[in-house]
Order: sequence, then structure tokens, then C-alpha cells
Amino acid sequence: MNSAAKRGRMAALLAVLAAGAWILWAPAAGSFAGRAHGNGAPAARLSAGSNPASIFTRDKGTFRILVNGQPAGKEEFEIAPSGGDWIVHGHAEIQAGQGVTQVTGTLELHADGTPVRYEWSIEGAKKASGVITFDGPTASTELHVEGAQPYTQQFKFNSPQIAILDNNLYEQYAVLAQLYDWDKKGTQTFSVLVPQALTPGTVTVDSLGKQEVNGKELGELRVKSEDLEIDLYLDGARLERIVAPASNAEILRD
Repeated sequence: MNSAAKRGRMAALLAVLAAGAWILWAPAAGSFAGRAHGNGAPAARLSAGSNPASIFTRDKGTFRILVNGQPAGKEEFEIAPSGGDWIVHGHAEIQAGQGVTQVTGTLELHADGTPVRYEWSIEGAKKASGVITFDGPTASTELHVEGAQPYTQQFKFNSPQIAILDNNLYEQYAVLAQLYDWDKKGTQTFSVLVPQALTPGTVTVDSLGKQEVNGKELGELRVKSEDLEIDLYLDGARLERIVAPASNAEILRD
């Protein structure tokens, strides 16, 4: 298959997935700065916690998803160690125009934050699933959409530390916040991949310091791409709230 035909096939598959409910992202060409190759993320830090050789902290909970102040779904998630690696699992139920869409994602990470494998699935108006395996800075994807032949593609980044930010799986922002170097602060650039949209690129993350939210002091991080801005509010490593002004969306921890 030549490159033009492959791009056309990818566009057709993504058009099928676009029928789903994407709340924070609706990625298209140019959604991210530096789309072809991500820049290297800052080096991971070692920190104390349940696994002293990891940058991650164990977490488990539920997010409520609001759009225009109205309920639009929920997500249950867990971040936990597994042997020497970490597993980040989320299951979201999104209320879409054609009913409820189920989204599931399971990400395996090394303790320093570099991804090993990511699996995701969608079940709603259409069924789709995908697997991504990582070999250093190379991500190999395989996409399955109901009624179509499997589609494969490789993405190459400048660093093996690639952040996964998939559609409607919000615990992945907690992972991004733990990749951020809070001691260094300042603007930091991360390679990212949105698997459901097969979209690579970069985002910048910057600390806006402490903010008072509903009488509680939380740390704020601003995540930006070329045309997207999202604010994360954290109590230590615990993600409490996500705000996406352009989407009128808010994700709140129960």
C-alpha cells in the first residue's frame, strides 16, 4: 500500500472513531506542536513512596465528567505497581448522542515513566481497539475497527519517555503530572501520543503554583499544545480536578 492510500485508509478509520464522544480532545492534523517528532521529556526523578525506585504513587478512584455543568460520564481508575513496573488502568462510561460509549485503557510503564505497552478499546456505536508497543523512542501501533482490516503504523520520537494522553481516560493526566519535575518547575516539554487518534506530538507543562479551590490549596499545572489548554489541580500527587475551558469540560474527583 502506497503512502497516499495508507493516509486515506487511516483517515477513514479515524472518521469512524470520531463518531464517539471525545470530551477533551478531538485531535486533527496540527492539534499538537511538533507533530512529526516529539521533543525529549525531562529526565525522570527517583522519589520515595510505595516503590522508592519509581516516580509514581499508588492511586485509585473515580472521576465525574461534566460538560457545560451537566453530567457526561464517569471514569474508574487505578495506578498500581506490578513487579518492577507500574500499571495504569482506566474504564470510562461516556454519555454520547447515540447512547453510552465504554472506553478502557491499560498502560504499562517502567518505574522511570517510559512506556512499555498500551492497550485500549471502545464499545459504543462502533467497536474499536488498539495495541501499542514501545521500543525505545519507537511506538508501533495496531488499530482494529469493526468492519475494517487492521491498520498498523509506527511513530518515532526523540526520547523513549512518551506520555500517553488518550481520549476520555483522565488518570493519564495524573501520570503526566508525576512526570513533571516539581523541583525544577518552569515550562517542561513532553512527547505525547493520543492512541485513539493516532496523533503524536508535544505538549508543554508549567506550574502555576498553589491555588485555592473550594477552600483547599491545590497545585496547578497548565498543559498546552498549539491549540489546546488544560489545567490540572493536584493535592500532592493526587489529581483532584481537570478544567478544559475550550470544551466547557470539567473532570472532578469523587
